[in-house]
Amino acid sequence: MATNPDRFRPMGGSMPHIKSFPAIVYSFPFASTLRTPLPIEVLGGSGYFGSPETQKGASLCSVETQSTSSEEMIPSSPSPPPPPRVYKPCFVCQDKSSGYHYGVSSCEGCKGFFRRSIQKNMVYTCHRDKSCTINKVTRNRCQYCRLHKCFQVGMSKESVRNDRNKKKELKEEAAESLPVAAETEDLIQKVCRAHQETFPSLCQLGKYTTNSSADHRVQLDLGLWDKFSELSTKCIIKIVEFAKRLPGFTGLTIADQITLLKAACLDILMLRICTRYTPDQDTMTFSDGLTLNRTQMHNAGFGPLTDLVFAFADRLLPLEMDDTETGLLSAICLICGDRMDLEEPEKVDQLQEPLLEALKLYARRRRPDKPYMFPRMLMKITDLRGISAKGAERAITLKMEIPGPMPPLIREMLENPDVLDTDETIPKEEESPELDSEPDSSAP
Repeated sequence: MATNPDRFRPMGGSMPHIKSFPAIVYSFPFASTLRTPLPIEVLGGSGYFGSPETQKGASLCSVETQSTSSEEMIPSSPSPPPPPRVYKPCFVCQDKSSGYHYGVSSCEGCKGFFRRSIQKNMVYTCHRDKSCTINKVTRNRCQYCRLHKCFQVGMSKESVRNDRNKKKELKEEAAESLPVAAETEDLIQKVCRAHQETFPSLCQLGKYTTNSSADHRVQLDLGLWDKFSELSTKCIIKIVEFAKRLPGFTGLTIADQITLLKAACLDILMLRICTRYTPDQDTMTFSDGLTLNRTQMHNAGFGPLTDLVFAFADRLLPLEMDDTETGLLSAICLICGDRMDLEEPEKVDQLQEPLLEALKLYARRRRPDKPYMFPRMLMKITDLRGISAKGAERAITLKMEIPGPMPPLIREMLENPDVLDTDETIPKEEESPELDSEPDSSAP
């Protein structure tokens, strides 16, 4: 049967032996890399695979003969798929192998056991004569002999280390490739600096303790209360200074600045003191280094609020927040448009949006494998508000326990004036921190 070989060539550059396979869709790791998915027309258009119409035409016209007989060409049957790849049994325990891992054919169990043993530098002990039989049944009985056999059959320690390094490099590359606008990076730096310059970290402090009422709870230790109220006043001044350093805060009306500070001051104060919690000693440290245990915190004035605050501090530990994240979360607590009596709530919300974006980007860049950390941090704001509400109630009962008047700044910032019944007259200039004054360099 005579044929013309040129007439068997596919038309339009199509490839009939490939056209039956579905198009491959590649996923891109970042939305910014490809904002919209490629249309299917691009993948199947005039490019390498040709258009669907061209392929259809090719399938109809690609096989012709010059045979003068009535004999028709019978298409050959498709070749059978290749047989599945069969691996040798696991060299370690003779179980069914899943492929070659770390240089030898091994099962998933022995692969994972070897990887964990190397990565964690495990040291095992054999309770017999270091010649235990390792097979599918006995492989979990002696870890020492199992690891020894892994090495004996040729598993490579370096392959595990190289595999771990590759994963680490991929995580670092993913973190570095997160797009951060210059404005956002500048905001992150400014907020971090504002926090660090108004709140020294625990490692910078010279801690000291006191034996005053350290062993049993009392209603109020006046000596500890005097010290606590002094340090709290200085802390409030530092929070005001922090607020003034935040980009855009002083652009709000004075009334809104005061409203936001009064509403969030206790939130930030509690967040700050809880970042100085030492769990193994169950203590908290103030800005001058004074370190009090749970009983002393109760006796200093926290009272029934004590266990609630320590529980929050304990829940804060798994987040492992650094100064930048603490500063950004403090700023988000402060600049919040849902506070009552704001003159320009929309403007406050506009100031908060870049802070939220900054915390999200920074947290994900710092922990690329833990995207859930950002929402967990935001959830702490709800916890802080609950503690603040209890703190306002505690301030009312505390007023009846102390012998003298409440310090002016604590009264103004931490108490709700609407529920106070007092004959005290507080001078106008002491009602709130002076927002236009220079920072107090003597405060801790």
